[in-house]
Amino acid sequence: NGNGLITAKMELLEEEVMQSITVIDDDDEEEKEVAEDEESSNNAKSIGVQQPMADNEPELDIVINNVVCSFSVGCHLKLRDIALQGSNVEYRRENGMVTMKLRHPYTTASIWSSGRITCTGATSESMAKVAARRYARCLGKLGFPTRFLNFRIVNVLGTCSMPWAIKIVNFSERHRENASYEPELHPGVTYKMRDP
Repeated sequence: NGNGLITAKMELLEEEVMQSITVIDDDDEEEKEVAEDEESSNNAKSIGVQQPMADNEPELDIVINNVVCSFSVGCHLKLRDIALQGSNVEYRRENGMVTMKLRHPYTTASIWSSGRITCTGATSESMAKVAARRYARCLGKLGFPTRFLNFRIVNVLGTCSMPWAIKIVNFSERHRENASYEPELHPGVTYKMRDP
């Protein structure tokens, strides 16, 4: 009968555990989320914020393709030493610079002997900063007294596809003050906005 006593105690323990566990109902959570969404939309309406009309207007997806940054390492760099000792490096003697590449994040840096470095290929500002710091660290490991100075974003390239075709000759003629179209130099129209 010792076995019967043990099973009875086990059943009592299971009942106590089941009573102490609080069961969360999925329906209650969904109702709370719906109520919060309705409340936030009512607050937005009362403030005067217009909700985007998804049905009427097609949404444009702007894709950031390239973020260019520049920074300095605060010391003179011997390009020949970097070319001989560094990895993923190409010495461009005619341009007076060295190009170095990273895989993560996938970027390319142009390194000048003055210590000035330009980094291209990142797809966000944070990724550009991480890549720049890694290049400075790579140069530090090669024996240069590097410091991370004067980091700034120089250029951001974004692209989007319009939901309609653009007749670029007509467009450039209609907007002569802001648009320039030189098909011999570039196949696209260069449009400069005054504001922003």
